[in-house]
Amino acid sequence: MSKEIPIRSFSVSLFVLRKSADEWRVLLLKRSGKMLNGQWCQIAGGIEHHETAWQTALREAQEETGLQLTELYSADCCEQFYEAHRDAITLAPVFVAYVDERCEITLNHEHSEYHWATFAEAQQMLAFPGQRKTLNWVRENFAERAPSALLKMPVSP
Repeated sequence: MSKEIPIRSFSVSLFVLRKSADEWRVLLLKRSGKMLNGQWCQIAGGIEHHETAWQTALREAQEETGLQLTELYSADCCEQFYEAHRDAITLAPVFVAYVDERCEITLNHEHSEYHWATFAEAQQMLAFPGQRKTLNWVRENFAERAPSALLKMPVSP
């Protein structure tokens, strides 16, 4: 008899983009604390019992950066990774948000710094291959071309 590895989906991943001059930039946050301390990452967080995944993306953006998002899209992909300590595969739906160049970031206690990286810089800063693969998808489908209106999420709970 074979053993099954569980597949879990309990969190979301959010890439925030802004256009600066003629170049797209992606918001990266430097983690502080126990989990992934010192690593650069996109916004991410756990889905609460009463939330949809897209509502989690809105809440996490506000909690981690102070951003009140007004333009949110499903990226039409999931970030996936294996967690050895749980012996489980995690799938996280990915979202993309667009913000104004003049937006202000206010970090919470989970992060020590933020950086508006070019896509090339972000490729060097992100620690995990899955993050970099997802970033390429976001660049190709949300920066180099306009997203389908069918992927647009509501921005009120």
